[in-house]
Amino acid sequence: MSSPSEVARAGAALRAGELVGFPTETVYGLGADAENAEALHRLYAAKGRPSEHPVIVHLGSAAALDDWGTEVSSTARTLAAEWWPGPLTLIVRAAARVSRVATGGLETVGLRVPAHPVALQLLDAFGGGIAAPSANRFGRVSPTTAAAVSREFGSDLAVVLDGGPCAVGVESTIVDCTQSVPRVLRHGAVTIEMITELLGAAPGVGGTTRAPGTLASHYAPDARVEVVEIDALEARVHALADAGVTCGVIEIRATAPPERPETVVTLATVSTVEHYAQVLYSALRKADDLGVDVVLAVSPPLDGIGAAVADRLHRGAAGR
Repeated sequence: MSSPSEVARAGAALRAGELVGFPTETVYGLGADAENAEALHRLYAAKGRPSEHPVIVHLGSAAALDDWGTEVSSTARTLAAEWWPGPLTLIVRAAARVSRVATGGLETVGLRVPAHPVALQLLDAFGGGIAAPSANRFGRVSPTTAAAVSREFGSDLAVVLDGGPCAVGVESTIVDCTQSVPRVLRHGAVTIEMITELLGAAPGVGGTTRAPGTLASHYAPDARVEVVEIDALEARVHALADAGVTCGVIEIRATAPPERPETVVTLATVSTVEHYAQVLYSALRKADDLGVDVVLAVSPPLDGIGAAVADRLHRGAAGR
C-alpha cells in the first residue's frame, strides 16, 4: 500500500500537470487534473484515446456533485446518496469548471466518488477533480494491480500508487441521468436489479450518449477471445487442441477441471460470478503473458454483476 508521502507526491504531480496511476475499487485509473486541458491532452496521447471519447471525473465526496455538475436531477442525487463512494458513475450536465477535453467536447460529464482509501487520500491531497480512464492503452485489458499499470506505461507516469488488487475488478456502472428516465450505459457492480429496487422502476439500458467503455470492441487481449457455454467447453477445448491451437480457459466450476491436453492452460477457475469479475482482467493479461492463441471464457449468469462480466467478454471477443 502506498505511503502518505507517495500520495502527497502524486497530488503534487497532478497539480503540476503530470499523469499518475492510482487504485480504485473497480480498476486502476490513469489520472490527470480535470480542469487542465494541457494535462488532459497528455492523458489522451499517452492512452491513445480518441479525443471525442469522454473520461470520468473522480471526486472526493458526494458534496462536490454540484461543483462539477449542473441541473442535477433528483434521480442522480438519489443514486449518489446510495452508492457514493462506490462503483457508480453518473452522467450529468457539466459545470463550467470541467475541461471540455475531459468530456470529449460534450456538455455532459461522468462523475463518481471511488470507494478506495488510496484514491480518496489522493483526491484529498490534490484538492480537485481527477479525470481518469482505466490505466491501460486504449482498447486493451484494464489493469487491476499497480504492477500492470507500471508495465503498461513505464516512465509515462510521474507516480503509480499501489492500493493492492482491485476489489470489484470491472469498471463502474454508468447511468445517464440527463433524461427523464435514467439509462444504464455500462454494466457494473451496481446492477440493474439494485437500481430498480432503489428507484422503484427499471432504468433504460443503452443509449446514444457517448460514454467510456461502450465501443463494440474494447477490453481486448492479444489472444482471440471466444465466449462459450459450459456444456460446449470441453468439445471446443479438444477441437482447438486437435488443430494445434494453444488456448487458455476461464471457467465457473465448483470442482477441479478435467484433465486436458498440454496445449491448454487454466487461466482462472472461479466459483461465483463476483469472483469472475475480480479475476477476469488478470486472467486475460495472463493469457497474453503466456502467449496463448485463444481464450475460452465460459459465459457467466446474466443477472447481477454477471451482466458486466458478459459485457466485457463480448467486447473483448470483438478484438481490436
